[in-house]
Amino acid sequence: MSKNNYPKLHNATWPGIVGKGPDSEPIIPIDTMLKLTADAEVNGVKFDGVDVGLFDPSIDLDDPDAAQKLADKVSAHGLKIGSLVAPIWGGPTLGSDADRAHFVDQVRKSCELAKKLNDIGIRSYGVIRIDSASSPEQFAADPVNNEKLIIDTFRKACDVAADYGEKLAAEGEICWAGMHSWKYMLQTLEAVDRPNLGFQADMSHTFLYLLGYNAPEHRILPEDFQWSDREALTEGLKKLTSALRPWTIDFHVAQNDGTVHGTGSHDKTGRHCLATDPNGKLDIVHDAGYWLRDDKGNLTRAFKHICWDGCMFPNEVMMKQQTWNDILAIMIKVRDQHGWEE
Repeated sequence: MSKNNYPKLHNATWPGIVGKGPDSEPIIPIDTMLKLTADAEVNGVKFDGVDVGLFDPSIDLDDPDAAQKLADKVSAHGLKIGSLVAPIWGGPTLGSDADRAHFVDQVRKSCELAKKLNDIGIRSYGVIRIDSASSPEQFAADPVNNEKLIIDTFRKACDVAADYGEKLAAEGEICWAGMHSWKYMLQTLEAVDRPNLGFQADMSHTFLYLLGYNAPEHRILPEDFQWSDREALTEGLKKLTSALRPWTIDFHVAQNDGTVHGTGSHDKTGRHCLATDPNGKLDIVHDAGYWLRDDKGNLTRAFKHICWDGCMFPNEVMMKQQTWNDILAIMIKVRDQHGWEE
């Protein structure tokens, strides 16, 4: 039996919200997500904690007691808190000056909450996740100037986060402007040029960079690629991870079936699949190693925890305890294969 106790294993709370609501399925409250997470167990091993979306309706960033209320909820289940997702979508980077100011202010409020959680003692690792809150279509209208707006906004957000000792992770997802291909993502990260900005890789979302969704000029796999060609897929994954791994400071274990998916108001992005999905194109445990190990096969230890993001799973699936047991089981295998002991 593996003795590895790092990276810590987290579940995400925001799949109870993202893609849910009046135009989809009912929201699953954070209390339910916490219970499902805490009740998951495989051979005596449980989840260590959760990553939290600060857009949860139960979390009010303007409430001075918000951090304590959240800490009480999470600690009641014996869990810790890792990365937080800043609610920046009311302030798109490609909107107005007021929109961008709101974006930066939401990052500030998220960092303030993070500091309180750290002081309480329920959080000791993780990042603040951001994206551009704008679409590839908006970006395409004026790529040069829109890239400048994203860069300027991210720089200001990084400067604010630095005051709190926080790192920001830009999410690698095909539905975000200036982040919708691996080359645009690299361009953004390099141009922002702040030591506390990194990349958040998701094995499902980032996987779609290979196929060039929303940026066909940057696809890595050939247009005639067949899923049966594992050798080509392996080479593609190596190229992708070699480019983005040095920037990666937050990581989601996931499965993808090679398709895009969206529910409710959420734009189409890489489909998150069950850990046991027979149509999954990834060898989850093996392919996680491309992110968790360098080109020579050495562990990077670039982050203290990994997370599973079950975004846009149907409620019927999310309410089954077996779903989370299966997810925990695959995450344990990832840690057994690519983890370490401290």
